[in-house]
Amino acid sequence: MKPFFLIAITAALTHALGVRQDGGRTGPSLTPGPVYQRLDKTDALLVMVDIQEGLINLVKDADTALYRSNILAHSGLAQVFDLPVIITTSAPAGPNGVVPKELLAMHPNATVIDRSGEVNAWDNEEFREAVRESGKSQVIVAGIATDVCTTFLALSLRQEGYGVWANADASGTTSVFVRDLANQRMLGAGVQVLSILALMSELMRSWADTPGAKELLPWIDTHFPHYGFIARAHGHAIQDGVFLPGEDVIL
Repeated sequence: MKPFFLIAITAALTHALGVRQDGGRTGPSLTPGPVYQRLDKTDALLVMVDIQEGLINLVKDADTALYRSNILAHSGLAQVFDLPVIITTSAPAGPNGVVPKELLAMHPNATVIDRSGEVNAWDNEEFREAVRESGKSQVIVAGIATDVCTTFLALSLRQEGYGVWANADASGTTSVFVRDLANQRMLGAGVQVLSILALMSELMRSWADTPGAKELLPWIDTHFPHYGFIARAHGHAIQDGVFLPGEDVIL
């Protein structure tokens, strides 16, 4: 007869490894993880908070040219996926400056709200009503500064029950240290902080969908030239390419 402690250890290992007493295997015993809440292009709203020409000078955690491309890419997602857009500003007639004309041109029908001093956009009644009237439960947000305008709004939206996706690429602040603190604070409140490429991929879901490869490759070519040039090279090879000596061997 086996000692009791050996029987107990054997039983525990059998359960953990998913092995039946007859020697068969039942599969691992898995504990469900956190619910994966995905972006739904039919239930999403895109918000730009205080992305203004004066405030862009505060952005020191990203190269200015790269940041400009990122905010245009953020704005472009709404065009490709036909998302409603809210643009809100703080003191546009003062040093904060106006919204870049490119963003306004991309969304001539966007709701534009100039706040009356409220730092947190959610404290502005007109902004709150615009979000509620959109009928959407998911909000994609980017703004300047990450630790103030983006974070304050993201935390308020989470408190109200909205799903929030913070575009880390299109938000900017005074340093990498400050950015990291802000992102940690948002993550702790259940905000999903992610890259713009991840946002695009989650909205699209499949290259075979619409919008899919046909609609997104031009966006990628503009904002992610590394992959854009790969796609161009492939396209040219299919269209009018010929084998170089030795290429047939390496394929």
